Amino acid sequence: MNEEQKEGINTETEAAGVQRLRETENTDRQVMSETPATETAVSADSETAAEAVSPDSAAVAETPKNGLIAKFKAWWKRFSEKHPKGSKLIWQFIKFFVFSNGVTIFQYLVYTFLPYAFGLEMAKIEWIWPGIELPWGVKWTIIGFAPAYNAAGEVIIGGGLGYTISFWIGSFLAQCINFPLQRNITYKSKGNIPFQIMWYFIAWILITFATTALNSLWLPLAAEHLPTALYQVINTVVVGGISMIIFFPIFKIVFPEGEAKKGKADQKDSEK
Repeated sequence: MNEEQKEGINTETEAAGVQRLRETENTDRQVMSETPATETAVSADSETAAEAVSPDSAAVAETPKNGLIAKFKAWWKRFSEKHPKGSKLIWQFIKFFVFSNGVTIFQYLVYTFLPYAFGLEMAKIEWIWPGIELPWGVKWTIIGFAPAYNAAGEVIIGGGLGYTISFWIGSFLAQCINFPLQRNITYKSKGNIPFQIMWYFIAWILITFATTALNSLWLPLAAEHLPTALYQVINTVVVGGISMIIFFPIFKIVFPEGEAKKGKADQKDSEK
């Protein structure tokens, strides 16, 4: 083989090597250009999956905190739509119950501590009516409380004129608190205020007489055998419980909902 042939073979070999090198570079470039697209597609799929999962994850995360509340709200909404009058009555009673119990606590504090301000001298004074003697040794009364005695027969704070005055002061102040709360928040009434005050006052007096008559049957005996604070709790619960049972339906009449009824003169003015 001569030198010219050898040079031709070398030239062809070098050309083939260059061609393979170029093909390799092109392949690498193609792979590199396809890789970002693949990564982009993968990241897009990941984001889509995250978006699909995130609402469920949030719901799952919120379930322990808001599950019962959300269910109750949904149930109450369905119940209110199905029974609008019943749901309104229930909501009114809840507000009435809360306010009444708040007032009852106030009464308990007054009944328990204010008699001490009047002292034992006024606790000894019997100021009751009608004061009918009963077989078990107590006097039945509608107005006032008989003196209270301990097991040793000593007069104690919690009866007599001092307690009677404290009872009426506490009860009256409680009604001054209860009246605007029930009228403006529970029943949202805008009726005639003097008329409502009059009927509220009458109902309060009658209920107070009834609860006093009931308590006079057992309160003196409780004072002999129970601590003052304990029988005051029982007294307050009895008075408050009876008052709530009677007052709720009465308030539905005393506190009609909506605007006050207009008189004929007001109606003529509004028509003009």
